[in-house]
Amino acid sequence: MQDWVKDHAAVQQVDLLLFDDFSGHCLANTVEPMRAANTLAGRDLYAWRFLTVDGGSATSSAGMEVRPHAKLSACRGDMLIALPSYRYQRFANQDVLRGLRAGASRYQVMAGFDAGAWLLAAAGLLDGRRATIHWEELPGFAEDFPQVQAKRLRHVQDGNRITCSGALAAFDLMMELIGQTQGQALRLEVAALFMSPEIGGAQATPTSGGLARSGSVARALGLMQSNIETPLSIVEIARQVGRNRKDLEQRMKAQLGATPQAIYRRLRLIQARKLVLETELSVAEIALRAGYEDPSAMTRAYRQEFGATPRQMRFEAG
Repeated sequence: MQDWVKDHAAVQQVDLLLFDDFSGHCLANTVEPMRAANTLAGRDLYAWRFLTVDGGSATSSAGMEVRPHAKLSACRGDMLIALPSYRYQRFANQDVLRGLRAGASRYQVMAGFDAGAWLLAAAGLLDGRRATIHWEELPGFAEDFPQVQAKRLRHVQDGNRITCSGALAAFDLMMELIGQTQGQALRLEVAALFMSPEIGGAQATPTSGGLARSGSVARALGLMQSNIETPLSIVEIARQVGRNRKDLEQRMKAQLGATPQAIYRRLRLIQARKLVLETELSVAEIALRAGYEDPSAMTRAYRQEFGATPRQMRFEAG
């Protein structure tokens, strides 16, 4: 079962190794979920740095220049993400491959996003592992590296090696990692912030080859998100997604680590917190918009969920 809340997860140091012609879309989809997780948690859960092999700037495919925080050889951390995108094979020189192999001894997890799997494989870091790459490159990748188990998946986690196939897959993967390291409650909150298809009822797609979000769970989350002010019963949600209540509860507990009731309450209180912090509406009006007829009941649930009452949180936010 997935953990719903992790209150004491350590700060994760995630470093992104950039190369010329990297995808700005992929970079944003990697960093923004971490930034949002920090903001929503109210503390630093993630720290990140932009690195290059030689310490010089890297320019994206769209001409965006990024000045790195440091060179690769000077850093260590929890995860290193190699992020080349276009014309990536030219970077498979001895300096880069030697740097990646050395980095594997300083980072707990080595990852390749977009075309990054190709560089990790060229450095011998994916031998005997399952991995994926941008699907346009998959046939050539499989031919070049027969010692790697190439998979047509959006992202793959194989021990301390992670690969993903492109910019949209990078967002999905970062959401998955947030859930694993910080708890599914925060993952759900980040998904709501970005209006992710994950809570919009989208059908599940192949991901890491492990336990994927089922279509019925995604549809149930979509129904919850669409019915905040006038909540549906869990029985009615189950009926609309073609499950009985017990089956839906089991699926949600297995995939998100909490009951449908707890997840629905969280979504409603996330909406309440947004209104507390971003509007001047009264607590009574906020309660109604979050599906509570009784403002006192909403205040009790709010304090239990967030550790402060709506008035206290609004006062502390200035």
